[in-house]
Formats: sequence, C-alpha cells, structure tokens
Amino acid sequence: MKWRFAMLVLLLAAAPSQAQWLDLRTPLIPRTADGEADLSAPAPRTADGRPDLSGLWSLRNLTGSLLDEALVHDWARTAMAEHEAGFFLDDPQFQCLPSGPGALSQTNVVRRIIQSPTVIAVLYSNMSYRQIFTDGRELEDDPLPTWTGYSVGRWDGDTLIVESNGYNDRTWLHARGLPHTERLRVTERYRRVDFGRIQVDVTYEDPDTFDAPLAASFELRFRADDEMLESVCDESSEGRSHWSGDISQAEAQVVEVAPEILARYVGTYEGIWLGSLIRAEVTLEDGELYLLRTPPYRLNANVDAEKLPLIALSDTAFECICGLGFIFSGDSGGMAAEVAEVHVSGAWPFVRVE
Repeated sequence: MKWRFAMLVLLLAAAPSQAQWLDLRTPLIPRTADGEADLSAPAPRTADGRPDLSGLWSLRNLTGSLLDEALVHDWARTAMAEHEAGFFLDDPQFQCLPSGPGALSQTNVVRRIIQSPTVIAVLYSNMSYRQIFTDGRELEDDPLPTWTGYSVGRWDGDTLIVESNGYNDRTWLHARGLPHTERLRVTERYRRVDFGRIQVDVTYEDPDTFDAPLAASFELRFRADDEMLESVCDESSEGRSHWSGDISQAEAQVVEVAPEILARYVGTYEGIWLGSLIRAEVTLEDGELYLLRTPPYRLNANVDAEKLPLIALSDTAFECICGLGFIFSGDSGGMAAEVAEVHVSGAWPFVRVE
C-alpha cells in the first residue's frame, strides 16, 4: 500500500509542471483579435502548394457502414460476440499491442501528423507511429504482414488518397471488436476543409470478412494550444486486472477512513482531461464513497460502469477498479476543494463546483 500511495503522490507532484507546459500557445497559427485560434481560417499549404495536414488532431463524428454488424460474415459476428462476452479483454490496446487499422477510428485519441514531400508520419500518444510514403512508390502485391501495414499516398487536387495493405490479422477495425483477415485493404481520403478541420472518408475491403466494402467518415479537429502526452501501456497481469474488474487487489489493501472524513469529499467536481470536460460526482452510501463520471469510463467489468466504488489507500488517496487513482486535497469550508484523477500521464485536477 505504501508503494502504491507513493506513486500517486509522485504523479500528483508532477502535475504543476505539466500544466505550465500545456499553457504554452501553439506557434505560427492564425488567431482572432482576442488571441484565440482561428479554426475557420483557410487551410495552410506547403511550399509546393499542397494542403498541409500537419498538426495535432482528435477524431469526432464517426459514422458509416463500418459500424453495421449485419454487413459482416457470420464468423466475424461470432468473434465480436465472444469479444463482448469477455469484456473486450482481448482488445489489442489492453494487451499493449498496436491497434493497426483500428487506430483510424479511435475517438478521444490524439494524433500528430507530420508532413514532408516524400513521407507523412502519424504519431500516437502510446508511442506507436505510422508512415505514409508519398514518393511515388506502389504497394506490393504480397507484402509481409505487419501490425500497421504499408501505406502509400498520392494527391488528387487538394485530396490526399492513401492506400494500405499488408496488415496482420491480429487487430480490430473498431472498438466493438470487428476482426479482419490479411486480405484487408484500406483506402483513405483526406481533405483539409479549413484550418481547424480535416474531412476523412475511409473504405475497407476484405472479401473474407465482408462481401461489399465498408465505409467510415469522420472529422479530425485541430487541437490548438494543446500538447500530446505519452500514455504508456502496462502489459503486466496486474495492470490488465483493472480492465477485467478485478476488485480484489484494491480491496486487499483497503484502509478504514472515518465517515466524517469521507463526507468532506462528497460533491461534484469538474476539470479537463485530454481536451474534454469531465464531471465527477462523488457520493457517500453506506459508509463507502462512489464515483459517477461523465463521460463514463469504458469498463470491461461485471459492475455498473457508471457508478464505481472508491477504495481507500489512505485518508486522502483512493483507487477505483477503472485503474486510476484519486487524491482529494484543499479545503472549502470543511469540504475538499479539488480531486486529482491520476493517470500514467500525470494527475489531472478537477475542482469542486457543487
């Protein structure tokens, strides 16, 4: 317990320096008269006149037939049902493996695009990457299967067309566990609408998984005045146990906290995590603290994913089966003024609003 608490304290101590670094404004981007990023400004261009896709981006508004289970073969639907029955524990992300083509459709995942005349790189916070070659080469007919496949791009006017193949069959096409085979071929079309948006249309072809091509569309939104922090996966069985809802590890280290102390933490807190507004409601029921988070955690557990018990490691530090730590601090008329949600990337402060 002392070791786990020390780790929470160390992560919390690192938060101020991160917050100061994230206050730095993105240089060389258009701004309005009040200093805000002008996301409706015209799309920038490179020295050779091409649209410049470079920047920090997050995905929004995913739609398309990719999400329609009725369009895939029986074996793939069976596999998806098995993934769900196992609480998605075999998701490559939870095994600390690359997402491959599934990274295309991952929401709430920040990605950085770096563009040069001959290659475009896509970097992810989990320290994986992708290369799109724009030097005129063509895809091989029978490539060695890899996690991220092989990608080549070409410009059709202001639209970047990317073709990819050579994926192994160990990844999913989306978070609900749609599998694919090594015959998968993906075509992407990128069009930067304005400074703040890239429209992306994707076509997936795999005759061994679906009879007709599946499609997905989404927007990439520019993340101004923000930065990508690393998110390191823990591949140990202990780390994965949080995703499976194994509450026994935390309960084995529970300490007793007086009810009058727990009552100080009851309330509603708000803060920003990865650019999204988070609302955390803490309640006290039958002598135990519970957390209701909006948006909720994606839990693979046989528990109510919208209300999670907080298990005490000390009078101020708690853990939940979502795999995160929580540290209450400050004083607001006898009540806690803040709770820090502790991730691998650091402690993210949420302040009391009610």
